[in-house]
Amino acid sequence: MALEAVRLDKWLWAARFFKTRSLAAKAVSGGKVQVNGRRAKRASNLHVGDRVRVRKGPHEYQLVVQRLSERRGPAKEAATLYEETPESIQARESLKAQRKAGPQYSFREGGRPRKKERRQLDRLKRRPE
Repeated sequence: MALEAVRLDKWLWAARFFKTRSLAAKAVSGGKVQVNGRRAKRASNLHVGDRVRVRKGPHEYQLVVQRLSERRGPAKEAATLYEETPESIQARESLKAQRKAGPQYSFREGGRPRKKERRQLDRLKRRPE
């Protein structure tokens, strides 16, 4: 039985772009997903050949629907549901390179400074201006 159309939120979940269907639905209703250049609703039907744009965090995926599925399967099977455009791959790679070249920040969890950090703060406070 070949599917002719699938709900957008189900397809995004089956293609493993979102961990749950409700997260996929929130992304669609929040305007993070476009189908064929238009903002879509979560219940809108998706067909083979449609172009889907998904924004997740700083990344943007531009996809062409290859197959339809309402069932979430293994990642290898999910990857066959779509084909990412070369422009999308190139844009994500350049963003990855920019983020890697930028400053790296790391924050330690917890409130109080450790001994070494406390000494650094003390030195900073005692510094004459």
